[in-house]
Amino acid sequence: MKILSTSKMLVALGLLMAVSLSCSDDDDNTPTPTPTNDVQLKDNATLGKILTDSKGRTLYYFSKDASGASACSGQCLVNWPIYSAGDLTAIKLDAGLDKADFATITTGGQSQTTYKGWPLYYYKDDAVAGDVKGENVGTVWFVAKTDYTIMIASGQLVGNDGKSYKSDYTEGTGATQFFTDGKGRTLYAFVNDKNNKNNFTKPDFSNDAAWPIYTADLKSLPTGVDKTLFSTIDVFGKKQLTYKGWPLYYFGQDGTTRGATKGVSVPTPGKWPIVNLQSPNAPN
Repeated sequence: MKILSTSKMLVALGLLMAVSLSCSDDDDNTPTPTPTNDVQLKDNATLGKILTDSKGRTLYYFSKDASGASACSGQCLVNWPIYSAGDLTAIKLDAGLDKADFATITTGGQSQTTYKGWPLYYYKDDAVAGDVKGENVGTVWFVAKTDYTIMIASGQLVGNDGKSYKSDYTEGTGATQFFTDGKGRTLYAFVNDKNNKNNFTKPDFSNDAAWPIYTADLKSLPTGVDKTLFSTIDVFGKKQLTYKGWPLYYFGQDGTTRGATKGVSVPTPGKWPIVNLQSPNAPN
């Protein structure tokens, strides 16, 4: 009887050891969670690649922030909470994002992360990761992307003469929407140009510093900006982007200052107008 009892005990012990080893093996095979980056690039079926936080929540630009400072305050910040990635020296980024494009500003006493000079925000109505309900809200909010060829800015036009101008180029105050490049540099047309015809730039580009032509491959555009209205023309071997037939230029004295609109008063108001959705078609 003792021998039988001992045998049963040994069998039971062996089964316990097997179960224990099996559980140990299962624990060893538990996948380690994949670390997530602080800023990610996510594919959106409608909008293409967009910037999100580490949890996949969409990040946005505000067109009134063309200067690089946040123009959002009070209830605006309730509806559009600021995004902060924290310490940028330790920021983790998806492939395709460059740490040099990120910076930090202070908004309402809080740290806010910027991308290519645009302060970044969330939208309160985005309930889950992947929501893009803030796109084109009020025609002033747009998802953040890496490759905008055109962005929409909104602000007071101030000429090189220091005077404030309205959208009709008479003196006065009031916000006007206008196109910029992806980094907030204002784009202009020249009233003497014709449809897809640059009448300003000289063959040797000796006057290009005054009004540099805008050369860019057309990539992302804000919602509401019609891609079919853009084209390119050859300007003495360089490709200049056009909109509604208007060749597009920078103003040299704007430099790299985001949102600067000094060109609207040079040499007289309206000779070099800003470009926006309401721009007429260039004449033939």
